[in-house]
Amino acid sequence: MRCRTNVAVVVPRPKRLLRTRSRSRSGRASTKTSLEDEIAHLRGLDLGGLRARWQSVFQRSAPAHLTRHLLFAVIAYRLQADRFGDLDHETKQVLDRTDARETGPAMFTRLASFDQKRTELTPGTVLVREWDRRSHRVMVMADGFAWNGQTYDSLSKVAFAITGTKWSGPRFFGLRDKEDRSTMEARP
Repeated sequence: MRCRTNVAVVVPRPKRLLRTRSRSRSGRASTKTSLEDEIAHLRGLDLGGLRARWQSVFQRSAPAHLTRHLLFAVIAYRLQADRFGDLDHETKQVLDRTDARETGPAMFTRLASFDQKRTELTPGTVLVREWDRRSHRVMVMADGFAWNGQTYDSLSKVAFAITGTKWSGPRFFGLRDKEDRSTMEARP
C-alpha cells in the first residue's frame, strides 16, 4: 500500500505595482503605474475582471455585448490616450467625415491629402538619412534646409548634394512614399 503525502506548492504572490497619486485630465484622482505593467495586468484578467476595470476607467458598466478581446482593446486604448494624449481634433474630424461606404480611390485621396498636411516640416526638425554608409543630418530652417554648413532652398537640392543624382527630396528623406501603379491608374 502506498502512502500519499500532501505536497504544498508555494506560489509567489505577484509583485505589487508601484503606484503614485496624480490627477487625470478630468481632474479626478487616478493611480499611475507604468503603462506596460497596466496593460500586462489587463491581459491576465478574465471577462469579469475586464468588466470591473471598465467600470473604474469609464465610470459606467461595460456594454454586455462586448467580448473579452474588445473590452481589453478599448480599455488599453483609453489608458494610453489618457497617459499620452488622444487623437487631435483634426484627425477625429477626418475619421468622423469618412463614410464607411467610401472605397478605394476616394478614401485614398482623402487620407493622402490629410497625410500631406501632417508632414509639413517645422523649423528645428532634424531629418536623418543614411546614404553610402554615412549618416546625413539635415536641419529644417525657416528659410530652407541646412546640411554640411550650407543652406539649400529645397530637400531635393540637399538630396542631389548628398547623392550626386536627382531625387525627390521628400521621397529621399522618407516623407513621401512611392505611389503604387494601382493608385495612379485609379486616379482620373
